[in-house]
Amino acid sequence: MKEQFYDYDPAEALTDAESIAIFMEDAFETGDAAYIAQALGVVARAKGMTTIATEAGVSREHLYRSFSAKGNPTLKTMLAVMRAVGLDLTSRRHSKPAQ
Repeated sequence: MKEQFYDYDPAEALTDAESIAIFMEDAFETGDAAYIAQALGVVARAKGMTTIATEAGVSREHLYRSFSAKGNPTLKTMLAVMRAVGLDLTSRRHSKPAQ
């Protein structure tokens, strides 16, 4: 029996505000800036890159470049895209692991 593999696009699973929030929360928990940027790019694709680009005030091409595997979005772009997809960036006190 031959194994079949299918392409999986996580953007297809991001169908509502709750799934998007959970997806991004998990990304932020990694602490990996590149991973967080890529995750936000997935969310932007799920919501529609053209729509998000317009709402964020940037070009579609800029979004694709900034949130690609090799992208490095500025904080300004990141905040604009987060707002456009319906998310806020907040802070909380860092808790140290129990010793």
